[in-house]
Amino acid sequence: MKTDVAIIGAGPAGLYLAQMLHNAGINSVLLEAKSEDYVIDRVRAGVMEQGAVDTLKEIGVGEGVEKDGLVHDGIIWRFDGQDHYIDVQKLTGGRSVIVYGQQSVVRDLINARRKYSDIHFSTPVTKIEDTHGKPKVHFELDGKPVVLECDFVAGCDGFHGISRQTIPEAEQKIFEHVYPYSWLGVLAEAKPSSHVVIYSHHENGFALSSMRSEEISRLYIQVNNDDSADNWSDDALWDELELRLGNGVKDFKINRGPILQKGITPMRSYVCETMRYGNIFLAGDAAHIVPPTGAKGLNLAVGDVRVLSAGLKEYYAEGKTEWLDKYAETCLDRIWKVERFSWWTTTMFHPAPDASDFDVKMQLASLNYLANSEIGAASFAENYVGLPYAV
Repeated sequence: MKTDVAIIGAGPAGLYLAQMLHNAGINSVLLEAKSEDYVIDRVRAGVMEQGAVDTLKEIGVGEGVEKDGLVHDGIIWRFDGQDHYIDVQKLTGGRSVIVYGQQSVVRDLINARRKYSDIHFSTPVTKIEDTHGKPKVHFELDGKPVVLECDFVAGCDGFHGISRQTIPEAEQKIFEHVYPYSWLGVLAEAKPSSHVVIYSHHENGFALSSMRSEEISRLYIQVNNDDSADNWSDDALWDELELRLGNGVKDFKINRGPILQKGITPMRSYVCETMRYGNIFLAGDAAHIVPPTGAKGLNLAVGDVRVLSAGLKEYYAEGKTEWLDKYAETCLDRIWKVERFSWWTTTMFHPAPDASDFDVKMQLASLNYLANSEIGAASFAENYVGLPYAV
C-alpha cells in the first residue's frame, strides 16, 4: 500500500490535517488504534478558539459548529464572594470563543472524511521504519499484516502513541511539569446553571462550570492526585460543586441532574521539542500536553496542522521544503506561549495542597488585579480567545 502522507491518529489533529490535505489534492491514509465508537464517545475539551472554528469552516466542515456552537463573549471569575466578568469580545476587538464539544468536532470530521476516503479504525500501528527516507508504517488490516509506504508520517496519535516512541529517547528534547492536583469532571444531563463559563477560586479548591449544549453541563472540581471518582457519590459531588461554584455569591443554585460520565483528569504541562525526526512530524498531544484550565489542547493541535499542511502543500506543489524545515521552530513559538498561559491560569486559580496563607493571598491579589485592570484583563482575553496562527 502506498500514499503521500500516513496520518496516525484520528483525533482532532489527524482529522483536521486529513481534510486539509484532501482539499489540496494530497493523498493520505488515516490509521486509528481505537474503535470508532471509542474515538467519538471520549469526552474532551469543548471550548474552541475563534481560529479553530474559522479553520473548520475554511476546510468545509463548519456546518455543525455554525448550527450548534454556543458563542461566549466573556467569562466569569468568581472569588472573594464576588463575580468579575471578563468581557473578552470587547477586550479583543470582537473575538469570542465557541463552546462545541470535541466529540462533535471529531464526528463532523469523520463524516467529512468518509465522503472521499475510509478511515481505518481499530488498526494499531506496530512499527515505523526508514524514518529518514521513505517511511514504512506497519499495521494489521482485517487480520493481515500491511506495510504502508509514504513520503511523510504525521504523528497525531497522542501522548502514548507510537510516533513519538519511534524517536530515540536520546533525540527527544522534553520539558515537563506535573501539578500537585487533578480534576474530577462530570458530564451531566442538567441545564447549565450559567450560560457563561465560571472559574471559581474557593478555599476547598478550584471549580469550573461549563456546558456542552443547552441541556448538558460539563463541571469540574479540583481534587488530590490520589483521589478517585469512586470516592464521590453523586450527591456529595453536586453538594461540593454548589459550594465551590456558589462561593458566597447570593442566590446561586446549581442545576442538578443525572450524571452521564465521571472521571479524574491529571494535570500536566509537557512539550517534546523534537517535533520532527526525519520524515516523521509530531502534532497535537503527541508533541505537547497542557492542563485543561486554558482549554487549549484541541486549539494547539489545529495550530500545528495548519503549519504542517502548509509545508506539505508547498512540497507537493513546488518541490520546496522551506515550511517543513521550519515546522518545529514555527510551532514551538506558539506552543510555549500557550503553555505559559495554561500554566499561569492553572496556578492562579488552584490552591496547592501545601499552599500557605501567603500563597493564597497572592493568588487572590493576582486575580483582583487582572479583573480590575483593563490592560491585565486584555492580556488574559487575548490568550483566551487564541493567539494568531503562524499561517
